[in-house]
Amino acid sequence: MKFGLVHLNSVGRRNITHVSDFILMGLTDSVEIRLVLFTLFLLIYLITVLGNVVMILVICLDPQLHTPMYFFLSHLSFLDLSYSSVITPKTLDNLLTSVKNISYPNCFTQMYCFVFLGATECFLLSSMAYDRCVAIRNPLHYPVVMSTRRCCSLVFGSYLFGFTDSTVNVLCMNKLHFCDSNVIYHFFCDVPPILALSCTDTHDIEITISIFAGSTLVVSLITISVSYASILSTILKITSTSGKQKAFSTCASHLLGVTIFYSTMVFTYLKPRKSYSLGKDQVASVFYTIVIPMLNPLIYSLRNKEVKNAVSRVIQKRKASKQLK
Repeated sequence: MKFGLVHLNSVGRRNITHVSDFILMGLTDSVEIRLVLFTLFLLIYLITVLGNVVMILVICLDPQLHTPMYFFLSHLSFLDLSYSSVITPKTLDNLLTSVKNISYPNCFTQMYCFVFLGATECFLLSSMAYDRCVAIRNPLHYPVVMSTRRCCSLVFGSYLFGFTDSTVNVLCMNKLHFCDSNVIYHFFCDVPPILALSCTDTHDIEITISIFAGSTLVVSLITISVSYASILSTILKITSTSGKQKAFSTCASHLLGVTIFYSTMVFTYLKPRKSYSLGKDQVASVFYTIVIPMLNPLIYSLRNKEVKNAVSRVIQKRKASKQLK
């Protein structure tokens, strides 16, 4: 590991080593378990890539899915695909090799992309909840309210908030110094273990990051909660059982995806640094970085007849075009 000396004068004169690379300890030291995890994570990643790419292609190719809900869903698939690709390939590489180094720039790039995509997904899920609320409460005005311009604005706003959150996050983290160790007790460059590794006073940095990260989670959660409270109120007023089932089915997949995503996020990030637990946080991190990106396309496709029908139509069109050739 390479070091450069930085001279500081706070309480006294001390030499602080500038870390040029980190060592990711990963999930386990057992060779047998690492091989099992490699096989499992590789399978999950392949399903993630296939599932999300298919969702994006089907939504783009089938005109009947050119609606606000599927517009948001295509961006969710793009985020999940990117989200998983930021973490999983490096994790797979570390599971197979004994050298687990990651350079300082690559570590912070990974963290930046992770925070950017995660924060963007939070706001995108909020936009999807708002979309479902409008669809159920005001079905007649839905095409007007959820116009193409508004949908594009909501998606652009989600990316913009994600960009702002991640930029502030990395600028704060870039002020950290590391004295005694460059070993990150995690399988990717996440905020809590890097903060725990730093030897500088992280109080102000933690407050700033907590404000932005907490605001992202809380604001998006409030938006989703208010939307679904409004949806539930509307559904309860429907007299027919079939009407209630139809209304609920339009948002059931989204509600399931939101519950899984936010439960792990809140468990990991809405707590103080002192309560950071390597084992518990790693399990939660595996779930929301590797597993959830695979689950989302399965949840939205398996529970959605429109997506299944669209896949069938696309396949039939492809077969018909080949026969004509």
